Order: sequence, then C-alpha cells, then structure tokens
Amino acid sequence: MTNKNNDIRTIDHLEDPADYGLEPLTTLDPDQINSFDELMEAMSQTAFGGRNLGEALNVLHNMVTDPDCLVVGTFSGAMTVAKMGKLICTMIDKGWLDVVVSTGALMAHGFIESMGLRHYKYKFGQMDDKALFAKGFNRVYDTLEPEINFMQAEDVIHEVMKSIEGETFLSSEAFCSRIGEYLTAHVKGPGILKSAYQKKVPVYIPAFTDSELALDVATHLMRHMPGLMNGDCDPATFPFQFNPFLDLFSYTRKICSAKKIGIFTIGGGVPRNWAQQVGPFVEIAGQRLPELNLPIRRFSYGIRICPEPVHWGGLSGCTYSEGISWGKFVPPAEGGQFAEVMCDATIAWPILIKGLQDRLARGRKHSSHPKTQQG
Repeated sequence: MTNKNNDIRTIDHLEDPADYGLEPLTTLDPDQINSFDELMEAMSQTAFGGRNLGEALNVLHNMVTDPDCLVVGTFSGAMTVAKMGKLICTMIDKGWLDVVVSTGALMAHGFIESMGLRHYKYKFGQMDDKALFAKGFNRVYDTLEPEINFMQAEDVIHEVMKSIEGETFLSSEAFCSRIGEYLTAHVKGPGILKSAYQKKVPVYIPAFTDSELALDVATHLMRHMPGLMNGDCDPATFPFQFNPFLDLFSYTRKICSAKKIGIFTIGGGVPRNWAQQVGPFVEIAGQRLPELNLPIRRFSYGIRICPEPVHWGGLSGCTYSEGISWGKFVPPAEGGQFAEVMCDATIAWPILIKGLQDRLARGRKHSSHPKTQQG
C-alpha cells in the first residue's frame, strides 16, 4: 500500500505463492532426461524461449490428436534450401497436416531437392558473390543453389505442363498436385509435393507467380507463344487460364466443412496471411450474403515459429492475441490454445517434431485416433 505522502510503498501482507495460484518453475536436470519429449516437458517448466518451445509441444500434441481438427500448415522462408523439407514430408505422412499453404520458392527448392539435386555450403570470407554468379551459383545466406538445378527442374515442369494443356483453368492446387503425381511416378526419394499428392493433402501457393515454378510455367508458355514478350498475344488464346480464386474457394470450402481448425506456421508472409484471412472472409461474406448461411470459423489451435518481432507491425510478427481482434482465433478464455516461439525455425522446428514423435510413440497424455499415425 502507499502512505499518505504517496512516496513510499509498504507491504502490509505477504501472499503465499500457492494461495495466490502461482505455478512454480522447475530446474532442468539433464540427468533426468532420456528423450526429446522429456526434454521439452522439462523446458516447459523453465522460462523464456525454452518455456515457449516446451509449451508449443503441448499445443501441437493437442492439435494433431484432436479428431475434429483440420490442421493447416503455412510455410515461408528458405526452409527447403535449409534442408527442412523432410519435416514437412513427415508432418504430411503422419497425418499431422491436412492442408499446406506455402511460398512458391519454398516449394520450388523442395521440388528440386526431391529430384535428388543438392544445395551446398557457402563459406563466408572465402567466396566472392560476383564469381559465384559468373559460374552459375545462387546464394541464399549461407547456402548455394546451382543454376543447373533450375534448368533440370524446368525440364520436368515442361513435361508436367504438356500433360495439362487440355485443361481450361488451372490453380496452384491443381498444378502442385500434377507435380506430385509426376514425382510419384518417376522419383524414388521423398518430396513435399509427392507426399501431399499421395496423402491427398492440397497445397496452395497464393503468390504463385513469385516463384521459380511460375517462371518455368511462363517459359513453357513462351515456347508456344513467342509473341508474349511483345504483347502480341491475346490472353484468350492461352492454352489455359490461371485463376487464383479457384484456390481461395477450394481452401474456404475445406475450412467451412471442418468442425475445428488449427494452424501451424513457420515464418509468416503471404502464406500465413492468406490462410488466416479465411475467418474474416467467411464472416464478411456471411454478413453481406446472409442467404448463404455461412458458418463462423476461428482457429482453435495455433503454433507459430518465427523470429520476427511484433513491434514492426507486420503480419509475420503479429501475435495470436492481436489476431483475435480480427476474428481469426478463438480467445483462450473460450478454449483457444496457442504457442508462439520467437526463434530460428531451423533450431526449434526439428526439436519440436522429434518431441512430438517421442510423445506419440510413448502414448503419453493422449491415446491415438485414426487421424494420427504413430511411429
């Protein structure tokens, strides 16, 4: 309390932490930890970023073991260049993702990797970017993508495009499915689009033309329509029409047909925003077109791994709490479960997935259900 002079604070009662409802922290003891699950459970009882990651496993576990929940995964950043692509494959193969929303670049590099092509280490202070350019090496921070990779990938895209030239309309979902079909038939190794095709998980690329995949499609078009660069071609004569609204309505139908929805996000950017805008979209459409009788949709679960700070004001760093004000998420007081990890995904994501694998294998806290494939 404060005295009459309002200059000294005194305490007239010391509250017992237990009576006050405080939860004690626990010292992390490495000698008592024998699995990633146990490590992250111990981290959830510590502080700072460690606690955030440990709590993220609890939310992720609840989300993927909820039989009523459709899980959307959104991915941005150079995660496949950073060799994180198999994590997405695992999440699809295990039934932990029902929908994927991604940047085109991430899928392009993953497609290249699935063909058995490689990325290489860049050594700071030992390599010159101008010399790398002259020899056909593209740099992504500390990693190199040989230009020859794109050339081989373009050959595959050309074959895929020949198989769909009879279709009138095309969407990123349909295009990704066709690539997955080709990989399934011709490539032995794992691949994101291959796993998605085999598990019937749709892949949406909202900013499709911002990717090497789209540039390969454009090159294919120019083979048949050389006047494109001169503006001499009538768009109506294109062998197909690309329509992004096909993606939007396909995704919205899946969201509206689900009992509950959850979201797992790496990074932010267009994939996160596009996936999350479904709540406001359905709400706005329902207000303006009441005869459609559209359901209200909010994400009940959310896990986000991203180093972007919130104070820049961008969607990549936006908290789930802020998203509640937009009608995108169920408030925690009403059952929403969310975790946010401010960390490089190449550090936190593998640990999180290994923790989930360990926990499901041990059957701890939750029994399995048909949606979740353990092991």
